[in-house]
Amino acid sequence: QVQLVESGGGLVQAGGSLRLSCAASGRTQSRRAMGWFRQAPGKEREFVAAISWSGISTDYADSVKGRFTISRDNAKNLVYLQMISLKPEDTAVYYCAAGVLATIEPNYTYWGQGTQVTVSS
Repeated sequence: QVQLVESGGGLVQAGGSLRLSCAASGRTQSRRAMGWFRQAPGKEREFVAAISWSGISTDYADSVKGRFTISRDNAKNLVYLQMISLKPEDTAVYYCAAGVLATIEPNYTYWGQGTQVTVSS
């Protein structure tokens, strides 16, 4: 089992920045890819970004390309999502997930509880 805990969410004005963190614990020895997803009120959860275990490969949703950056520190079992130029439409609960590098949810086995990001206009 792998436990994931997100942090770093909050309220920010449009144009501002936030950095989300995801701390992994438990059986972290496996070389899993990590992903970030988000779910806005009344909408389905959607892919945001993903990173391979090595960090060499990354993927982003078109809506966040150029504004969000995913990174990881395997020595600390941490994954980050740096978000800049935030927009009101980025408001959502953000989830981190561990699994196989992909943009779809079924490829991820473990999920965190989520952290709320609210962007005011």
